[in-house]
Amino acid sequence: MNRLLSRWLPVYAFLYIVFLYLPVIFLPIFSVNTSAVPQFPLSGLTTKWYKELPNTPALLDAAWNSLIVGVAAAILSTILGICAARAITRYRFRGRTAINGLIMAPLVLPEIIVAISLLIVLIQLGFSLSLFTVVLGHILICIPYSMTVLTSGFEGFDRSLEEASADLGESAFGTFRRVTLPMVAPAIISSLLVSFTISLDEFILAFFLAGTDATLPLYIWGQLRFAAKLPGVLALGTLLLVGSFLLVTIAEVIRRRAARRTQNEGGAIV
Repeated sequence: MNRLLSRWLPVYAFLYIVFLYLPVIFLPIFSVNTSAVPQFPLSGLTTKWYKELPNTPALLDAAWNSLIVGVAAAILSTILGICAARAITRYRFRGRTAINGLIMAPLVLPEIIVAISLLIVLIQLGFSLSLFTVVLGHILICIPYSMTVLTSGFEGFDRSLEEASADLGESAFGTFRRVTLPMVAPAIISSLLVSFTISLDEFILAFFLAGTDATLPLYIWGQLRFAAKLPGVLALGTLLLVGSFLLVTIAEVIRRRAARRTQNEGGAIV
């Protein structure tokens, strides 16, 4: 049985990767096609679709809105994630597991249900739909990802450093500012990058909560109704794909370097 699994598991992994990423590969290929119709064989290669993107005012407005929402959601979700991750990793209290599960719940709940629920609650509270409500929704989605990254950072942090700081007379806040935050800074940076990426690509929550302020995913969805706009959408989608990949890669590199440094420091102490 083990031999059979070892033989077919690589095949399964290969087929899975092909099924998952093959459609994505077509995106940059068709974005440089001279024809507006995405089909093979390509009629020619061109970069004009990319050159036209900066000349689209609606696109620039949507990009600016996405930048505002992404930065705000990343910063706020990371701040809340730091508080939650520190509480989960440092203290033992009643309901700790249940609270952690509730924070992570948006990862498993149907996103459209979360969006509709948020829409109803925000309207009942008297909020008008705007970028502010989009930020609130994105914070809810980003906090679980932020918590995952930050919890790993706090768990790999040597608590004896905090104890030594306290023994030397430093206050709790001073210890957190001077000792804890610098040590978990790589996890914080990773959380900011991951949260920004999640917010940048989020569509469903923005669709229900944005009102008249379009973000990049909403702009792309609106352009898909027009066949002539498809090449520009493919070009924009390629840029978003590359940008998201780079941000996630940078976040992962920072996280791994921090984990490796923590292990080395722990081994040196031992």
